[in-house]
Amino acid sequence: MEEKKRFKVKTFTTELRIFKTIKELKGLDEEVNHFIAKNRVKKVISVSDTTTTDDTGATIGMIRVLTYET
Repeated sequence: MEEKKRFKVKTFTTELRIFKTIKELKGLDEEVNHFIAKNRVKKVISVSDTTTTDDTGATIGMIRVLTYET
């Protein structure tokens, strides 16, 4: 009998501040990589980034969504 695959989704967020974006994105990468290692993720299906904005349209944050197989 074929084993059912289980897919899960995990969301990560970070605030983006002017002149600190590179540091914040590196921190987000480290957080995602730590999650993958800690949870022994077998296979990453997709990684998606989107930004959040304030009422003026300025980018103020990022949301990263990780879809993975357990």
